[in-house]
Amino acid sequence: MNHQLDKSLWGGEAVFDQLLSDIRSRRKEIEDLRHIPQDIIERFKEIGIYRAFVPKEFGGDARSPSEFLQVIEAISAADGSSGWVASFGMSPAYLAGLPMSSIEKIWGDSPDVVFAGGAFPPQDVKIVDGGYCVSGRWPFGSGCMGASLIGVSIKIDGKGPLPQMAVLPAEKVFIDESTWQVHGMASSGSYDMVVDDVFVPNEWVFERGGKQTLDSPFFRYPSLSISAQVLSVTALGVAREAIDMVVAMSISQKTVTGAPRIGDRHYAQIELAKAEAKVQSSRAFFYQTTEDAWQTVLEGGKPSREQSSMLRLATTNLTRECAEATQIAYRLAGMSSTYYDSHLSRCYRDVNMPTQHALMGEVTYQNAGAMMFGNDPFPGYI
Repeated sequence: MNHQLDKSLWGGEAVFDQLLSDIRSRRKEIEDLRHIPQDIIERFKEIGIYRAFVPKEFGGDARSPSEFLQVIEAISAADGSSGWVASFGMSPAYLAGLPMSSIEKIWGDSPDVVFAGGAFPPQDVKIVDGGYCVSGRWPFGSGCMGASLIGVSIKIDGKGPLPQMAVLPAEKVFIDESTWQVHGMASSGSYDMVVDDVFVPNEWVFERGGKQTLDSPFFRYPSLSISAQVLSVTALGVAREAIDMVVAMSISQKTVTGAPRIGDRHYAQIELAKAEAKVQSSRAFFYQTTEDAWQTVLEGGKPSREQSSMLRLATTNLTRECAEATQIAYRLAGMSSTYYDSHLSRCYRDVNMPTQHALMGEVTYQNAGAMMFGNDPFPGYI
């Protein structure tokens, strides 16, 4: 199975390579801004990031999970935060839970709609005629600065255990830019989103993780799995970049002390080979489980509980192995990597963010192991 990016799907080789080159040249600008510039969001739209999973009947491209994951991997190699924000092009997995009348309004004019959301904590709402009055604050609104639609998690009495998501026009939401003060994926613009007594009609509320209105193949792929995968694959891109940077440094830089170059040191050769093995092996496991589940979908079936569990396990494994590979690269680079404006320093900071995300937490291993022994996992795992 070929797990290499097909650039012809994303604007063509020249357009795509130029985009990555421009992102690389603007890394400091992006980090200083602390969110992705709007012109880059517009270029993501142009190459098809936000229409990737939109059904063809709405003008979308209906890409496969692997195709999308590969493009996020490539963008993340150019800049981790850019890949993190682009990853929310998987938002049709959420929006497909809305009634058809709302879905038709969202993609009626264009499939290139940018959606961001805050999943936790669900906030209480006031039930009114025809809908709900929504108020509250939601952190971790990755990509909210470039979004036209924003979803916020709410609690509705009698609606069951799964959280509901209220979808609002972005202009109804205040973005608190003082809140995203972190050291990894610092430019993802994952600010707090604040809503103050906004009316949301019934038809703009859906159950997160519930039944979906659309039924094309992508919407039969495990939604919790793809939500985790698109974030974890950013670590893969970052790790690839970190290893490549160390190799390039060995060719271009002489040591201050006159000691052998990095690439001529036996311990460095051993350690970099270990880093490469971590990246290559975890990548293979990650894409193989993706293809296995997708093939089941294409054959008209539904991925089994075991397939879904392996998707989650491979996803967490990818983040941990890529984080360790990046740490190896960082150490080998020596003092030059410690400066804040060093991109290796940025890689080191960015790659650890996916490992902290709840979807890739330590409990993933426990759930996967429980299922291997024939036990049930905790709720919200598959």
